Amino acid sequence: MNFLDKVTLNPFVSLKKGFAYPFIEMANVGRYAREPKKVDIKVYTSGSRFADGDTVIARITPCLQNGKGFYCQNIGAGFGSTEFIVLRPKDQTVDNRYLYYLMQTNYIREKMIKSMVGASGRQRVNNDVFASIDISFPKIEIQRRIADILSAYDDLIENNRKQIKLLEEAAHRLYKEWFIDLRFPGHEHTKIVDGVPEGWEKCSLGDVIEFDPKVQLTKDRVKQFVPMSALSTSSMVLDMAEFSEITSNSGSKFQNGDTLLARITPCLENGKTAFVHGIQSSEGAVGSTEYIVMRSKRLNQYMVYLHARTDGFRQSAINSMSGSDGRQRVKADKLKVLSYLLPPATVVNQFGQFAAPIFELVFDLSEQAFQAACARERILPKLMSGEVEV
Repeated sequence: MNFLDKVTLNPFVSLKKGFAYPFIEMANVGRYAREPKKVDIKVYTSGSRFADGDTVIARITPCLQNGKGFYCQNIGAGFGSTEFIVLRPKDQTVDNRYLYYLMQTNYIREKMIKSMVGASGRQRVNNDVFASIDISFPKIEIQRRIADILSAYDDLIENNRKQIKLLEEAAHRLYKEWFIDLRFPGHEHTKIVDGVPEGWEKCSLGDVIEFDPKVQLTKDRVKQFVPMSALSTSSMVLDMAEFSEITSNSGSKFQNGDTLLARITPCLENGKTAFVHGIQSSEGAVGSTEYIVMRSKRLNQYMVYLHARTDGFRQSAINSMSGSDGRQRVKADKLKVLSYLLPPATVVNQFGQFAAPIFELVFDLSEQAFQAACARERILPKLMSGEVEV
């Protein structure tokens, strides 16, 4: 049967202009992630509209090729980028969740990609392609069983991501409490000398953090490459699905435990920062030329990352950017001279003892989620094609 016999494209959703609704922008939609990373509340003026039970897929390059889409649930009626396509079953013979997973199959996505039209770099899906797709939907009971199996993977992934978010928030609160609010252990009994706690030292950031440290990589060896797309705007975790391999040494160089800071607009303003973890070689890896690499001199690796995430540091970095509009960058030399209040080594070590298990648990949960995502991607086409019976 024809795809559009069973599926409504961009269904009607009643939203009133001037009223506030849940809003999802493209930047907050991940790669094959069932839930968006973030839901804002905005006043509706225009955009794609969707409601719980709908499948929402990116229609523009490279977002479609990167697998950006989500299943609308626990959101209600909302809207988002005009670059979304919204799909909904026409009747009860098609399961909503099954349709979401169907849209991730190569059969559907390849047809969508081949239909794209427009200028290079801004191509969009031609909606007429859906009228040319022939599809056979299994019985509704089978659809639901398939959706249940795939949803179990997504549940694990999402639960782990929620735990990661809570752990990261705890680490950020702890850093702020100790080193910004100066409510470190024993602060009640510490004298204030020249405006700072006794034993603490006023210095510059370059005194405690090494910027763009030298990393020697073997020439022509196959290395992991970490692109800008692997960095999150809100999490320390690198998206390993975005890693690739190269032999060139061109680009920034870093090792596990380093912090990557995007130095170019709008990546810096958006918060792209990461704690390097998961690099297989002890030598290190390479990545975008638009990173500033930060490594501890007199702190610990956790404090470097957490400081790079503070509002004060980020705003100072943004204020120091220079260059032509749209291609502004911050230079490491501008960051080195920023002021920093260095705590005694005992406080640094004590914080490291608190932070280390938090970071390790984050990366354990991240690895579990990554492996679950890989397993889900392997089994999805087999379930949808009937190769694996349910």
